[in-house]
Formats: sequence, C-alpha cells, structure tokens
Amino acid sequence: MKLNFVSKALQIITIQELTTMIEIQIFGTTKCKESQKALRFFKERNIKTHFIDLTEKPLAKRELESILVHNSAYSLIDTNSKAYKDGQYQFINYDPLELIQDKPAVIKTPIVRTKGKSTVGIQESIWKEWISNK
Repeated sequence: MKLNFVSKALQIITIQELTTMIEIQIFGTTKCKESQKALRFFKERNIKTHFIDLTEKPLAKRELESILVHNSAYSLIDTNSKAYKDGQYQFINYDPLELIQDKPAVIKTPIVRTKGKSTVGIQESIWKEWISNK
C-alpha cells in the first residue's frame, strides 16, 4: 500500500514537472480559428501558454528577430488574408519585413515559440516534439 502511494505521488510530480518545464508563447488574434486551435492543442496537454493578441500588441523588433531565426520573412505573410488581398500585394514587389511592420494584419497566425524555437501556422507534429523533448 505504501509503495502504491509513493508511485502515485511520483506520477503527480512528474506531470507537474512536465507542465512547468515548457512555456509557450502564441502570437495570434482572438478571432483567428488557427490561433484558437493552437491554444486548445496546448491546453489539452496542460502546457502553460502566454497569448499575445497581435491586434492589441504588434510584434516587437526582438520578438520578430527571434522568430526569423527559424522562419523566413515571406513565411510570415498570409497571402490568403484580407489585408494582403486588399493591398493587392500579390501584384507588387514588397519587402516582407516592412509589410509585417506596416500591416500586421498580413501576418500568418498562429506564431508559436518556446526556448528559441518557433513555428508559423499549425505545426502539431513539431509542437509534439517540443513537448516530448521539454
């Protein structure tokens, strides 16, 4: 009986360690279905998240720089977004960094990052690797 109690206590500690060892930042918008899906993915796995709503707080320069370490500037542009189409950017040459800073509504979401790693869009297989590698 005593051994069983210790085993259960260790399982609880292990689960608590898992949920506190990794923290995820999710950049997106509250109306974005993909951002909601990313939040749900981590919530279902008891992973602590910090959500940054890009409509309220645009990407800071350092945040953008850390995201660009693992992603190209062009991969951050949502070519299917209303802002992209309304600006007719598909017909003109543009600097993606300038576009991201001038028109944050063209940013593809969610942008998910943790411990120097980041993804753009739904990347569940990569997120699962992050969780398993803590």
